[in-house]
Amino acid sequence: MAIAREAEPVSSLREIREAGLDRDDLLLTYRHMLVTRGIEERGHILYKQGKIPGSFYTGRGNEASAVGVAMAMGPEDVGTPLHRDMGVHVTRGVEPWRIFAQYMGREDGPTKGRDGNVHMADSRLGLIAMVSHLPAMLPVAVGAALAFRIREEKRVAVGWFGEGASARGDAHEAMNLAGVRRLPTVFICDNNQWAYSTPMHLEYACETLADRAQAYGFEGVVVDGTDVLAVYREARRAIEKAREGGGPTLIESMTLRMEGHAVHDDASYVPKELFEEWAKRDPIERFRNWLRENAEFTDEEEEQLAGSVKKILNDALSRADESPLPSPDSLTEGVFATPEDLDTPHHK
Repeated sequence: MAIAREAEPVSSLREIREAGLDRDDLLLTYRHMLVTRGIEERGHILYKQGKIPGSFYTGRGNEASAVGVAMAMGPEDVGTPLHRDMGVHVTRGVEPWRIFAQYMGREDGPTKGRDGNVHMADSRLGLIAMVSHLPAMLPVAVGAALAFRIREEKRVAVGWFGEGASARGDAHEAMNLAGVRRLPTVFICDNNQWAYSTPMHLEYACETLADRAQAYGFEGVVVDGTDVLAVYREARRAIEKAREGGGPTLIESMTLRMEGHAVHDDASYVPKELFEEWAKRDPIERFRNWLRENAEFTDEEEEQLAGSVKKILNDALSRADESPLPSPDSLTEGVFATPEDLDTPHHK
C-alpha cells in the first residue's frame, strides 16, 4: 500500500492562477518546453555530424518535469539538474547558443570546453554542475541548504536524482541529514522507469520511491511527470514550504525515458508497448491540448511561437558553430582554486 500522496492533475485555469501563473506564464512555459526539445533534437544532428565529442544524452519525455520544477524556483534558489533536465537550464536562462557551444566543447559553453557535453551549469543562474556519479549531487544540494540555514537566508536548494540513483548510499545520507535538520531542500526524483537497462521492479521493493520520505521524516508526493502544471503546483508548494521552515519534500515525478540511456543505446530492452503507451502522454502535446481547452490558445499563436523558437534555435546553432575551441594555454584556468580562493574563509 502506497504511503505517499498522489498529486491530482490541474483541472482549470483558475486553479493554476491560484498557484501563481497567469496566461503569459503559461505560454512562456510552453515555449521553454519547445526550446528544450528543439535543443536536444538538434543535438542528435550535431552528434551524427561528428561535432559532439563523447556520447550524447537527452531527456525526451521529461520536458514537463524539468520546466515545471524550474518555473517554481525563486531567483535566489539553487539547483543541481542532471542529464535529463535540460529544461531546467533553459528555464533558468541559459541561452541556447551556449548550450550548443557546450555540446561541441567550445569556449563559449558554460564550462568553456573543459567538461563533457552535459556536465554543465551556470553558477550565476543558481545552477551547480553535475558529475557522472549522479546521486553524489544530492549531498551538494543539502550542503547548500545547510549553508542557507546557517546564514539565515530564505533560499531553497533543489536536488535532482533518478530512481536508479536512489539505491546509492549518498542519496540516503542526503535525505536523512535534510530530514533531521529540517533543511530547506526539495528532492526531485525523475523516475523514468529504467536505470539504464534495469526495470523498476528490480530497483526497489516499495510501491513508490516517494514512500521512503516518511522514514526520513518528511512528505513524499507522486506526480505525473508529463503534466507540467501538476509538476509546477507540487514543486511550488514544496519550495515555499521549505522556504518558510517546513522542511524537505520528496517529489517523485513519473515519466518514461523515451530514448536510450544515451545515443549508443537503442533501448531494445524496453517493451515496445511501453513506448507506445507513454508516447500518447507526450508532455508537449499534452500541454498544447490543455492550453487550447483552457487558455484559448489559437492556431495563430501556436504558429507564431513555433516559428520564433525555430529561428532562435537556428540562430543559436550558427552562433555556437562560430565559437572557438579553447586554447591549450588556458587548460588549467577555472579548474584549480587560486591561492586567493583558498585564503577566503569558507563561511563567507
